[in-house]
Amino acid sequence: MSDNANPMLIPRIAKVTVNIGVGEGGARLQLAERVLELLTDMKPVRTLAKSTNRELGTREGAPIGCKVTIRDQTNAEAFLKDAFWVRENTLPAWNFDQSGNLSFGIADYTDFPEQKYDPDIGIFGMDINIVLERPGHRVSRRRRRAAKVGVPHRVGKTESMEWFKEHFGLTLVEE
Repeated sequence: MSDNANPMLIPRIAKVTVNIGVGEGGARLQLAERVLELLTDMKPVRTLAKSTNRELGTREGAPIGCKVTIRDQTNAEAFLKDAFWVRENTLPAWNFDQSGNLSFGIADYTDFPEQKYDPDIGIFGMDINIVLERPGHRVSRRRRRAAKVGVPHRVGKTESMEWFKEHFGLTLVEE
């Protein structure tokens, strides 16, 4: 960042959401929660089914997964550094959406540094979603005097890709 750059234009990580979908409640869901606690040192929240689906065996309102939302900047960057290391700092460019958000998956939690396979837990994969925004984006979420964020102030796909290349050294593969 140069000395005369406007600090309101510099993107930052708003939140990182780590999700494990199990599809059922019970012991397997508790193990998934334990995995998220091991990786993030945060207490996971259960996700509930929004509709009943007989083929999948889910009922509306039944727990089917768990997630953790990391909003602290230093914790988010530390977690992402490990997550990108698992993916060998290489992601396809189609993982970015038009709003500059990044979503990708990890097949096994034991790929993270210092994680050993535990036969009691088994193998769990996860989805990681990263929301990137500029300071001042809160005007769209606040209760009082909520307003739209102008198009020039939003983070776009190409800007987000450049930001992740610069901050985390990601290699983006165009397919």
